[in-house]
Amino acid sequence: MLLPVDATEAGFNPARTNAAVQHMRSEVALGRIPGVVLLVARHGGLVVHEALGLQNPKSGTVMALDAIFRIYSMTKPVTSLAALQLVERGQLLLSDPVSKYLPAFAQLQVADFHGDRMALHPMRQLPTIHDLLRHTAGLTYAFLDNGPMQRMYVKARLRSGALDTDGFIRALTDLPLAFQPGSTWEYSHATDVLGAVIEAVTGQRLGVFLQDSICGPLGMVDTGFWTPPEKQHRLAEPAASEIPQLPMPLLDPRKPPPMDGGGSGLMSTAMDYARFLQCLLNGGVLDGQRIASPHTVRMMTHDHVGTIPQNISRFGGHMLTPGIGFGLGFAVRMAEGLEDLPGSPGMYSWGGVCGTTFWVDPQQELVAILMSQASLQREHYRQLWRNLVYGAMER
Repeated sequence: MLLPVDATEAGFNPARTNAAVQHMRSEVALGRIPGVVLLVARHGGLVVHEALGLQNPKSGTVMALDAIFRIYSMTKPVTSLAALQLVERGQLLLSDPVSKYLPAFAQLQVADFHGDRMALHPMRQLPTIHDLLRHTAGLTYAFLDNGPMQRMYVKARLRSGALDTDGFIRALTDLPLAFQPGSTWEYSHATDVLGAVIEAVTGQRLGVFLQDSICGPLGMVDTGFWTPPEKQHRLAEPAASEIPQLPMPLLDPRKPPPMDGGGSGLMSTAMDYARFLQCLLNGGVLDGQRIASPHTVRMMTHDHVGTIPQNISRFGGHMLTPGIGFGLGFAVRMAEGLEDLPGSPGMYSWGGVCGTTFWVDPQQELVAILMSQASLQREHYRQLWRNLVYGAMER
């Protein structure tokens, strides 16, 4: 259980902690962000858990601590851990080619563009499960650029929400790869493919497997790929002006989706996700429920990219800033300094495109989360909340 603790006992200055929350409250009052849920836990105790502003700007519903958010890419760490659970059980190897479970991946070619002219080349090696986990499988996302490869992704309607898992894999494998597998780090649909692998291995829908292996054991009672009717009044909504500017269609959590999207489909609350992160910080165990080995968590939270270069795309080519690598599901801080935000080496983090973010700092035994549905402000508030939290710490 994450129970409230005295800020001083957790190493926080009470006045500065209160000032951090008040600063966020003022941002809401000025209309810069509709609403937010803030959570900070240290040494396993809850230091901050605050709901500010509006949960639904259109209806005027006040934000609640148990508001349910579209967490988009914060789905990726959950799906990644699920795949690593299968590795622990001997049902999967990171060195396995993706084609062992999804045969269409055996025959892919690699695109080479000169302007809009495309040449196709054979793969030099097959993409592996490891490549999916660390985003080096040769895939991309449509929203990262507006080049010919991304236009092909748009035409294939990969983010339409209309495809089931089989249809998604067929549409994706009808396209060439953007890069040679293993050659380039590119944020991508890789974790959606990983979800399809999990379904192929287990014979279950991804949501069922996540419930059985992660969400159920950890008491993540509000996390899933859709929100049932009795909980839909708790859904957090973006401002109407933001919806047309999202780089993808707004997820509709009010009905079961055709496909459980392992890369971006989950809904969750701040407390549910904090339980997941605290489990990782604890080495794979929470409240007596062990869902992963500490050795697996340690492997997951170290850099796996090394010297592999990232593709410098128009909108996403600087995701791995200086000093930041990528583990198996999220970014990993590798050194003091270099990054322009506070934190310790070994810290891991990621966020969702609609305005959610988290980080875990193992050296400080710290978990921090910001949940909002304010996509256009997401980069600013990810940085602001990080600075405010570390600025409130005294030791």
